[in-house]
Amino acid sequence: MTTKYPARSFDWIYAQALKRFASVQDLESQLPRLATKKQLIARSDADYLSLLSRRVFRSGLQHKMVDAKWPAFEKACYGFNPRALAALSDEGLEDILQAEGIIRHWGKIKSIRTNAVLVCDVQQSHGSFGQWLADWPSHDIVSLWLDLKKRGAHLGGHSGSRFLRMAGVDTFLLTNDTVAVLVGLGIVDREPKSKTAMLEAQKAFVTWAEQSGRPLCEISRILSFLAG
Repeated sequence: MTTKYPARSFDWIYAQALKRFASVQDLESQLPRLATKKQLIARSDADYLSLLSRRVFRSGLQHKMVDAKWPAFEKACYGFNPRALAALSDEGLEDILQAEGIIRHWGKIKSIRTNAVLVCDVQQSHGSFGQWLADWPSHDIVSLWLDLKKRGAHLGGHSGSRFLRMAGVDTFLLTNDTVAVLVGLGIVDREPKSKTAMLEAQKAFVTWAEQSGRPLCEISRILSFLAG
């Protein structure tokens, strides 16, 4: 049975997490860092499409291996120019598939075009992808996860939230450790997969953010430290 509000305050959570570190400084050094709104807006749409695509290819593979191959992807994919990739035919995608040094996964290669269309659509409606991300309210971050899943490709599951974390957008992550703690605190019964369950988890994170003045990403990491 879930609780409407967190049964434990953020101060309690922080105190429990701190027991696993030698000092406050040690704990704080492990926390993720946000991009500023200015930094989010300054990043090019091509950079965001590259990051989206890298997250898609990282899924199920060793991140270091994917990252090592990314310069080859940049070369094969026209520097991730969104308009060029959105206009590609299937034959054009097949040319990318045959490029030297990339990971040959047809489904993920096709996702590059779909996600390029997403970036172009957002550019039209908001001026730039970075502006869209910068303007999104963190207290409703689950809606951004769901929008990325609905409009993009291979961005369901954890991929949408992990892309946002890679980009420096404020979001919590539902890692195994974080979910275990949320279950232990009575916030959710199991890993949140439905919209209703994800919103229930979000309520807790927003409450802890209000209590602490910290961003969601820091709260998420601190909460994970409580896992066994």
